[in-house]
Amino acid sequence: MKAVTIHAHGDPDVLKIDQVPRPIPQSGEVLVRIQAAALNHLDLWVRKGIPGISLPIIPGSEAAGTIEEMAADVQKEDRFQIGDHVITLPFRSCTNCAYCVSGREELCAQYVIPGEHMDGVMAECVSIPVKFIRKKPDNIDFVRAAAYQLVFMTAYHMLNSKVKINQNDWVFVWGASSGVGHAAIQIAKQMGARVIATAGNLKKEKFANDMGSDFVIDYKRSDVLKQVRDITSGHGADIVFEHVGQRSWPDSIKMLARGGRLVTCGATTGALVNIDLNHLFIKHQQIIGSTMGNINDIDAVTKLIEADLITPHVDKIFPLEKIIAAHKYLEEGKQAGKVVISL
Repeated sequence: MKAVTIHAHGDPDVLKIDQVPRPIPQSGEVLVRIQAAALNHLDLWVRKGIPGISLPIIPGSEAAGTIEEMAADVQKEDRFQIGDHVITLPFRSCTNCAYCVSGREELCAQYVIPGEHMDGVMAECVSIPVKFIRKKPDNIDFVRAAAYQLVFMTAYHMLNSKVKINQNDWVFVWGASSGVGHAAIQIAKQMGARVIATAGNLKKEKFANDMGSDFVIDYKRSDVLKQVRDITSGHGADIVFEHVGQRSWPDSIKMLARGGRLVTCGATTGALVNIDLNHLFIKHQQIIGSTMGNINDIDAVTKLIEADLITPHVDKIFPLEKIIAAHKYLEEGKQAGKVVISL
């Protein structure tokens, strides 16, 4: 079968489409014929080289497809049948430690991400433990179903579990056109917040408005901090949704209101930042780290999607043979929403 592979770190040209053995479902696993798999910035970092990556590796963390085979012990379960349309969860955990049993899989010592710590889903078929698949929502196709697991789970976990939005909180979202950014806008609005988002051009500004932002700031042409203070009448942001890092950090810290919470899941522009501890404790502010999420988060956002309350937006679809072009497109920041590979 065909699979995207990375044998050496580097620019997009290192990506290959190889013939690899078709996996055989082991105990507790199902074989999923992948119909679509989404790209994330994680795929770019894996390709370029981050600590802990063992090569060669098949990239890709989230996908949607059809069950083709089941291990014998899985066939005894009524929950899934051959032919079911499913999504693949973008993580694996041990399933039996205290964290997993209590629904906090993200804290499991064996928590891993497909496409980073193990072979991923950018392949024609993938064998997956049945505990890490879910039925595909009926109201979205395979392409959109492949595009929501990682970013919507991450955003929901940040906004629900980490900062616990209150009604009418001012939520500031960097990067409205990113996968996690467009998820955060929609989720925050469903939680009753007022959302301010950033965009870098007219296309992305319109996109942010379409996602539900109450206000959109062009970060390239405006003083973001001043705009936030003007919009909130000097109050500031109750919640700052961070995933940019070093470049946006000074404004993120300064715009925080008294009692404000900054939650961060990434550092795409650099991880080394400065913090004025005086402001932090005098203003009762919080800085909270968050990575990925858990099964409860996936199930919660799936219910919101099934109710047509939120939806993943796909900017562009590339065939598998155009994986290099897809990486270049995402790396250049041209997208508004998600980039998906069709298999």
